[in-house]
Amino acid sequence: MVAFDQIYSFDVDALLQSIPRPEQIPADQFVPAAEELFMRIIQMADNAGATDEHRALNYLVVRYPAIYATTAERHAQNASLMAVEVRPSRLSGVRRIVDVIFSFPHRQTDVTEIFFVRVDVTEEFPFLLTRLSPYYDR
Repeated sequence: MVAFDQIYSFDVDALLQSIPRPEQIPADQFVPAAEELFMRIIQMADNAGATDEHRALNYLVVRYPAIYATTAERHAQNASLMAVEVRPSRLSGVRRIVDVIFSFPHRQTDVTEIFFVRVDVTEEFPFLLTRLSPYYDR
């Protein structure tokens, strides 16, 4: 027996069309950048939503449009999405908190901008703890 508390049904095009687009990014630039991010996340190894890392990613991909806007803005500034990484947060204690880290190297200078968002995955439904912000590793 299988039971669901919440289920989403959509195709990729419907999701991409529903994401709020930043005014300064034209649709012909925004949609390919958003699609690249979405595809990269869903193609991560064995993302069945069973681990905290996958639950955080799945939450962000359908509930947090800022990751798409940032990806499109970085593409417009000649940077590309190099990596999406999930790490346990140093703030974890009683609650299970993860940092989702996005890396964008510039295509000409190789200077990498890194952003992160913090997600609480303790309970059934993950939720955002911090908005997308620059990431500084020590």
